[in-house]
Amino acid sequence: MSNMGFPETFKALSDPVRREILTILKEGKMSAGDIAGHFDMTGATISYHLSQLKKADLVTETKYKNFVYYELNLSVFEELMCWISQFKEVQNEN
Repeated sequence: MSNMGFPETFKALSDPVRREILTILKEGKMSAGDIAGHFDMTGATISYHLSQLKKADLVTETKYKNFVYYELNLSVFEELMCWISQFKEVQNEN
């Protein structure tokens, strides 16, 4: 991901439901139904949030039989952390 992808990433991360979905996915790959079970929302609402996370490349989607599974796209998190860590280094130099 180049810095060009950051606007989508930050937009996706701005929503508390999407941040919670990412936290849930730390446990590993889950179906949309399993993710929806953590929330008191319609399946359509969860699908919308998952599509936003997918658009931002924060999650990947795998289809298996009649299920769609989602998991974290760790490479994007690593790039984000590298980008953020440069500011920590600046602060430590002062």
